[in-house]
Amino acid sequence: MADDAPGERLLELSDVITPMAIRVAATLRLADRIAEGRTTAAELAEATRTHPDALGRLLRHLVTAGLLVERPDGGFALTEVGERLRDGAGLRAWLDVDSAVGRADLSFVRLLDVVRTGRPAYPAMYGRGFWDDLAVDRGLAGSFDALMAGQIRAEAAAILAGYDWGGVGHVVDVGGGNGALLVALATAHPSLRGTLVDLPGPAEAAARAFAEAGVADRCRVAPGSFFDALPVGGDVYVLSSIIHDWDDERSVAILRRCAEAAGPGRRVLLVEGLVDAGGDQLPRTAMDLRMLTFIGGRERSAPQLAELGAAAGLTLCSVHTISPYRSLLEFTVD
Repeated sequence: MADDAPGERLLELSDVITPMAIRVAATLRLADRIAEGRTTAAELAEATRTHPDALGRLLRHLVTAGLLVERPDGGFALTEVGERLRDGAGLRAWLDVDSAVGRADLSFVRLLDVVRTGRPAYPAMYGRGFWDDLAVDRGLAGSFDALMAGQIRAEAAAILAGYDWGGVGHVVDVGGGNGALLVALATAHPSLRGTLVDLPGPAEAAARAFAEAGVADRCRVAPGSFFDALPVGGDVYVLSSIIHDWDDERSVAILRRCAEAAGPGRRVLLVEGLVDAGGDQLPRTAMDLRMLTFIGGRERSAPQLAELGAAAGLTLCSVHTISPYRSLLEFTVD
């Protein structure tokens, strides 16, 4: 196939070996261990409690993939790409198959069933739904909250710049996880008050985060579900990466709860990726398949979100692009 460039490209696109090899490397924290000085297959196998020969063969494939180089003395060193698998680089946790998202990604082996049935694969893969899994496994839940918090921290500056938060007195962060967004908002705006709504586990983590950030006097938690009545009195109700997790019916239910709690004239903000954003924003096709395969959710266009909002008593007022991946949509309550 030396002269069959399209065929080679197809094989490259359909390869499952290299992606899994990288995910195993991420799960075993091989990049961090190599950076610490354990560079041979034997040393790494001892550190990771893995089979030396099998690990050595994995390491050699990672050389082929461009993440490692093999030195003349038999040790391995990280390339610039391989360095991104270290914990501090921020990508390793997304690929760790023992974490919530990395584990969920494995359900893509059932994508054919998803396409045939339209139903998510995660329950068939693991015996219960994604959210049910997080509800009973604190380790998985903690890994998920940490990933979402990391995403918020990475986007915080853009979210802060993408809206006039200075005129907001009270923010209700609906499904706010461990509080990263409210911490960023309250730190940047000393007069802002916040209420975070989430299930008891994330809410407890958020309360600790508020205390550690020194904003506990202005930010509180209200443990509960966003399918139930929400705290009233907020000027702005924020849902960051929430609506894409749900089908249309349940998305409308969540938005209706926000509208009911906010009252006429108040605002509801969605931070979401848009399939129709255009410009510098990147396509959301992979995330759309992830939502479908994990939980039956979906990425949507601005008109689709406007339609959901209208069904819940909301009117879309404006759409602000805040990053190559995300937009902020502002609704008012009718």
